[in-house]
Amino acid sequence: MKALRIHAGPRARQHLEQHGLQPGDVGVIPGAAGGPKGLILGPLDRFIFGEWLPQSSQPVHLVGASIGAWRMATACLQQSVAAFERLEHDYIHQDYELPPGKKRPTAAHVSERFGKNLEAFYGGRVAEVLAHPRYRLHIVTSRGRHMLRREHGVATPLGYFGAFLTNTVHRKAMGAWLERVVFSSPDVPGGCDAGGPNACAVLPFATSDYRTRQVLLTGGNFMPALQASCSIPFVLQAVHNIPGAPPGAYWDGGITDYHLHLAYGKQLNRDATKIIANGAYPSSAGGQKDSINQSRASAGLVLYPHFQHRVVPGWLDKGLKWRHRSTAALDNMVVLSPDPDWVRTLPNAKLPDRNDFTHYGTDAAARAKAWLAATRASQQLVDEWADWLQRPDMRVVQPL
Repeated sequence: MKALRIHAGPRARQHLEQHGLQPGDVGVIPGAAGGPKGLILGPLDRFIFGEWLPQSSQPVHLVGASIGAWRMATACLQQSVAAFERLEHDYIHQDYELPPGKKRPTAAHVSERFGKNLEAFYGGRVAEVLAHPRYRLHIVTSRGRHMLRREHGVATPLGYFGAFLTNTVHRKAMGAWLERVVFSSPDVPGGCDAGGPNACAVLPFATSDYRTRQVLLTGGNFMPALQASCSIPFVLQAVHNIPGAPPGAYWDGGITDYHLHLAYGKQLNRDATKIIANGAYPSSAGGQKDSINQSRASAGLVLYPHFQHRVVPGWLDKGLKWRHRSTAALDNMVVLSPDPDWVRTLPNAKLPDRNDFTHYGTDAAARAKAWLAATRASQQLVDEWADWLQRPDMRVVQPL
């Protein structure tokens, strides 16, 4: 049984038909939110960043939310293959203490443990991430506004309910509750001390679709920014007042950008709203730092290792099926994802997910065994992708 599915937008498909795919063709690699589902992509990450992409030399933008941010930051470390192996091991074997009679640990406990895990993983190595000679890292977070500006036992659930209702009417209107804040590494490797509004690497996507801010990623805010990007509401605590960023509460980047359905390569198109959400708002979304140098953002294809072929805009869009379809924003994208039939051969007939923490309860060893089996099986994704790269077969490339 085949494990890998390849989907391509129309412009990407045209490129594949004419040229196949070379490492130098890639300009952007996104990493989606999705918790343990991202584990299935470990072998692909090790192949792409450890063997294939090093055969080229162009700058590449790495855009990540939640576990995708963790993955993309790991790609920026020296000896990234070993780092990815450690990420997989640490994630699979994470364990949390359960209060008596409870099926879930407290958000405070998870946040504390997760922060310590990040410190153990990246401690002393943040400079490697920020100074990578080729990769420009963009960590996506969600900053609360108004009722959500501070985490609160009553205001936070009400605020998210308001965000849910608003998003159902129009995705862009959810910006009244939550804004996208992107922490970007320096445009010049090692240039964190340069300061100024142009110190950030240029975003590789347009920002008129949703209220957006960009903040320089530095050694002083890397840890809290990455933890915020992974802080699922009510599962972890929000991260407050990140250095160098607007004050407030920061949560998981997947809330605003679950699968990073962004207007890649359309930085000069001020109407990205219509591209992504079929909205009726022709003006800028507001809140963003517009750079006069946006045209310098990397061109090239968007190569997207993903755990499904649908690219869902926001976490609150999961139940809104009409927002799951592809748009012109993804015209230049190639998505690598597991075949659903192959997924049904994995333990529990599904990808690893957060529900496994409840399903296995205190039996962390059984959960780790199931997740390890899934990640080992996903080596087949690499084998099939490497074979396609050597002998491109457009018959297996489906429309995105």
